Amino acid sequence: MIYETRDRRGLCAGWPRRTVGIGRGPALVFNFHKPLVSVASFLTFNIVITIESQKKQLMKAMTWKLFGSIAVAALMIVGCSAPVHVEKDDTVDFSKYRTFSWVDKDGSGQQDRDKSNDLMEKKFKESVTKALEKQGWRLDNRRPDVLVNYDVLVEKSTRRESDPVYSQPFSRTFYNPYSRRFYNIYYPSQFMGYDDYSRAVREGTVTITVSDTRTDKVVWQGWTTDEVNSRNLTSKEINNAVKTIFRKFDVAKR
Repeated sequence: MIYETRDRRGLCAGWPRRTVGIGRGPALVFNFHKPLVSVASFLTFNIVITIESQKKQLMKAMTWKLFGSIAVAALMIVGCSAPVHVEKDDTVDFSKYRTFSWVDKDGSGQQDRDKSNDLMEKKFKESVTKALEKQGWRLDNRRPDVLVNYDVLVEKSTRRESDPVYSQPFSRTFYNPYSRRFYNIYYPSQFMGYDDYSRAVREGTVTITVSDTRTDKVVWQGWTTDEVNSRNLTSKEINNAVKTIFRKFDVAKR
């Protein structure tokens, strides 16, 4: 900010103007012949600077609030992922298992075949096989150590949910009679509470069971429940369910 002054002798004698620089910003000239006009201009100048400073502070606060909301939303998404339940036989040494095969569902003595019209079954087998191979197991239809089976149950349910509610951000316009200009003051949104409601959903429960071929005993079982679009699960829903369940499969190695 630069303040420019002239004394009476300078005006009469034609002396050069004397300026005093203080900080940075637009120049403000004081007219000592009209002190009231100079004071009014000085006050107007400071009001405008103050308003601009407040506007920047409000915008910065709104930006931080936006980043905070995004972080909270991300944590809520992670926290609201489908829960997984696992049951295992603690007396069984899982390190002895190396091979697996699929349960013979039709009782014909042959392994359950992939039907051309049953894409969901084929996708389940592909996803589970890939997950077990990551654990070091391999598919063996002749003499497997364990038999693997999956089951899908889709049923209608009611889910109760709660959404946060915020007021709308707004701004107000004011008139500055000294500068003869309009300026805006911005007000950020405020948290108002939660909106509770219920909605009808379809929930699908995927269960994966591992049985010992020698004892016919279930040694491990994991299942998860999540919202689905229809009675036939999509490839994405199958992959998500299998991956979610097998994140807990590591406990079987203990």
